[in-house]
Amino acid sequence: MFDVGLLELAVIALVAVVVLGPDRLPDLARQAAQLLHRARGLAHSARDELRSELGPEYSDLQLRDLDPRTIVRKHITEAMAEVDREQARETAKAALPEGQVPPYDVEAT
Repeated sequence: MFDVGLLELAVIALVAVVVLGPDRLPDLARQAAQLLHRARGLAHSARDELRSELGPEYSDLQLRDLDPRTIVRKHITEAMAEVDREQARETAKAALPEGQVPPYDVEAT
């Protein structure tokens, strides 16, 4: 998501230790974890409230399902699968019945 590699994380950690000091760093890490926990709790409560407001037919709703990229990808995948099914049907129609020999043209080769 942020394209931060291991080397970048090591540099950030080193700068944090130098700037903040090793004695304050654990407290700040704990506060950051609590903040993330609260934010996750708010997101879950918003999702649950949205599910309850929409009704039982949306009980399996996921927030990532509302992402436009996911919706477009889903529709494109379904359209491609339908085209593949149509091509398979056309190929099956064009296939010769069992035991029938395909026509052979001596002048074509």
